Amino acid sequence: MRSSHKGFLLGAAISLLVIVSFLVGGLADRVFVLKPVDWLLRSSRVPLLSQGATGQSSSATPLNADERSTVDIANKASESVVTVAIKRQRSTSSRLFLSPFSPFELPRSSGEPQEEKRDIGTGFVVTTDGLIVTNKHVVDSSGEFLVIDRENNEHRVLNIYRDPANDLAILKVEGLQAPQLELGDSDALKVGQQVIAIGTALGEFRHTVTTGVVSGLGRGIEAGDPFGNSVEALENVIQTDAAINPGNSGGPLLDSSGKVIGVNVAVSAAGQNIGFAIPINVIKASLENFNQTGQFDRPILGIRYQIISERAALANEVPQGAYVVEVIPDSAASEGQLQAGDILTEFDGQSLKNAEIPQLLNKMKIGQKVKLKYWRSGETKEVEVTLRSEQPAANSQ
Repeated sequence: MRSSHKGFLLGAAISLLVIVSFLVGGLADRVFVLKPVDWLLRSSRVPLLSQGATGQSSSATPLNADERSTVDIANKASESVVTVAIKRQRSTSSRLFLSPFSPFELPRSSGEPQEEKRDIGTGFVVTTDGLIVTNKHVVDSSGEFLVIDRENNEHRVLNIYRDPANDLAILKVEGLQAPQLELGDSDALKVGQQVIAIGTALGEFRHTVTTGVVSGLGRGIEAGDPFGNSVEALENVIQTDAAINPGNSGGPLLDSSGKVIGVNVAVSAAGQNIGFAIPINVIKASLENFNQTGQFDRPILGIRYQIISERAALANEVPQGAYVVEVIPDSAASEGQLQAGDILTEFDGQSLKNAEIPQLLNKMKIGQKVKLKYWRSGETKEVEVTLRSEQPAANSQ
């Protein structure tokens, strides 16, 4: 009875951890409906900008040196930034409006599905032959993916290579001619230095540019959609106050010289001016692996997990570590008979109080044996497993 009570408290505690909104598929976490506002502004007779007698806008204030630098960087980098879109069949009933006078009336559907194209994320060019980096969660949905360049030209995605350990995907596209962005050094970042983010804000506004500073380094977060699904732990991420909205996922975070120092990945659902990016050095390591093998050939443990903080551990009288949410079939974890509800406390002798499982795995090889310590129902157990590959790595469309 006490163990079930603890299980309930643990689940409640985990649900209260900071959940950061991922862009999942078709922007499921999007809150604001912008189309009616667009219509209202277009139909308004009131000019949106003050105008002189000639109808021209008033003289602009000259840019200072910092502003000019930001403008130049944004203009140059935008040539390499693309919008990721998806095409899929949608029921027409989802587009209908429920009458406020008949709130219990169900929407009527024509029964004929219609093809819908929607902007869902951002990416950027990283090689001379046009390979694009974005987040894995941006391209996790089923459908036909496209990328749209700054000139609004559409390019079909031919292959998707996914690296779930780092929430990274590489897109091979058809006929894209765009310069590659230069990758910087995220290990040299300092808190307080200026950054620029570019992306498709809210899945509506392509090539949106926002600025801010590096607010923190080495952050650990729990990331998922607003409903608590697809929750993943992200370690050692960059925190910034540059506005990062749903739709910015996969876009570049640039330093003041225009080099990419991070890949925008998440926005806080609990506060304003809190966004996160994966350090570019993590991405560079994955790209090096990809360039050598043509795929992401790395070991995985085969679990989805949530980090148990010291506070949650004390409140529930359980150890700190990685709370197993799901065990992937035919993985090292399933071989070791790990179960949902287990708490991993050690990985090959390394305590998981502060260590990062993806970074530990990056040092391992496929076929390597590792020892795991885990807590289950008040007992600490140990098992040895053999790390396996994430396969298949590529999906053609």
